[in-house]
Amino acid sequence: MNRTKSALTLLLLAFVGITATYLVQRSNAPQIAAEQRLLDSRKLLDVLAPDSYDNQPLEQPLALADVALSHSTLTGGYRASKAGRPVAVLLRSRSKGYAGSIELLIAIDDHGKLLGVKTLKQNETPALGGHLGEWPNAWLSVFVGKSSAEPTDAGWALKKDQGQFDQMAGATITSRAVVNAVHDALRYFDQHRVALLGSPP
Repeated sequence: MNRTKSALTLLLLAFVGITATYLVQRSNAPQIAAEQRLLDSRKLLDVLAPDSYDNQPLEQPLALADVALSHSTLTGGYRASKAGRPVAVLLRSRSKGYAGSIELLIAIDDHGKLLGVKTLKQNETPALGGHLGEWPNAWLSVFVGKSSAEPTDAGWALKKDQGQFDQMAGATITSRAVVNAVHDALRYFDQHRVALLGSPP
């Protein structure tokens, strides 16, 4: 009888423990999911200064028109705002590199100046174009502060193409694809400024 009682007590304790664990996980699941979303968002949005916006840009994607550009395709867009005022637009861009698609996140301020560029996906040759995937990225930082008109259209090219930008060593095709995609995004911003910002500049 004692054994039966002990076995029942053990089963009851196991059941209570499993139930309690399940209930705790269920009650914490929304908070854990929210924390994970915040972490993912911060990782994606680190092209923006953390104190420059106070909304959740990724939760309100923009409807983009005419997304097939000269050298790239836009795959998404988001608006960052602070105190209800638009401060930046983030454009996801895809272009063709040396070894496949290159996906970039391009942040542009409300005046049309580039805030930052981050590589989201690339398959370029390691130790050459593969450096594009590093963050922070010294080569990508040379675009910060540029706009669609500064430099001129001719300047938006590699130096070996009579433009203004150095290429990544040994990665001409990769470098050219990125320069063109960034310029495409800046021109797109200028042409669709009102729709992207949601109000006149």
